[in-house]
Amino acid sequence: MLGEEHSSTATTASLRERFQGFLHLTRPGNAIAAAVFTGIGAFVGGALLARPIDAAAAMAATVLATGAGNAINDYFDREIDRINAPERPIPSGLTAPREALAFSAALFLGAVLVALSLPVVALAIALFNLLALLAYTEFFKGLPGVGNALVAYLSGSTFLFGGAAVGALGVSVVVLFVLAALATFARELVKDVEDLEGDREEGLRTLPIVAGERTSLALALAVLALAVLASPLPYFLGTLGPTYLLAVLPADGLLCYGAYEGFDDPGRGQAYLKAGMFLAAGAFVLGRLAVL
Repeated sequence: MLGEEHSSTATTASLRERFQGFLHLTRPGNAIAAAVFTGIGAFVGGALLARPIDAAAAMAATVLATGAGNAINDYFDREIDRINAPERPIPSGLTAPREALAFSAALFLGAVLVALSLPVVALAIALFNLLALLAYTEFFKGLPGVGNALVAYLSGSTFLFGGAAVGALGVSVVVLFVLAALATFARELVKDVEDLEGDREEGLRTLPIVAGERTSLALALAVLALAVLASPLPYFLGTLGPTYLLAVLPADGLLCYGAYEGFDDPGRGQAYLKAGMFLAAGAFVLGRLAVL
């Protein structure tokens, strides 16, 4: 059996290799980026400096929850990853499937314990997100568009979580959440196009498989157009000034270009979309700094 082979291989790996396997399960770059986004949400809300301990706790909970979600996603995706990402810890044999599942459970527990110290709204977001992560990996990932939408919400909600952790869920934080969610939804569609071969082999019904690649990429471009149209709202509503508006324009352009580039090269399109998301988050930070 495949699982037994991986379990046997994992037991023969060195201690260092096994540690690296567990670390790679968490996708540490993504987990740290999510924590940074949580901190940005607290800062853009305007209360990070007033409540630094709550902000730090929210960031720690985000790292643990994101790592847990990535690990359990690898557990459920272990057969697909044999085709799409054979270098991942489970298909490569560094980590046994049961070990990955136990590791994910431990990280989830740690995230909940840390989140218990936060305000009720932040705790509610954390618990809902943990349940959503589990539902995504078990039920929604292979449903056309539904899994993409859930991932988009989870990505954007890091900003909401940061704002809620310091009691500052204002207009700017909500708009940042919407922009991040829309951009992530588009990026997930482009990623599904890139992963088409492995997803089809596994029998998943992603949007590119059901509706076609061109239709999915066109939808990604349309969603990003909505994000671009929504991006000036903090300026027009008076919560952020002209510095924000000038800073967000390059991010908008990069996001749209990333979706367009996805028609020719989905992998490169994803990279542009990711960079655009970081630029947009930076624009909110600059906008908040300008009004301090």
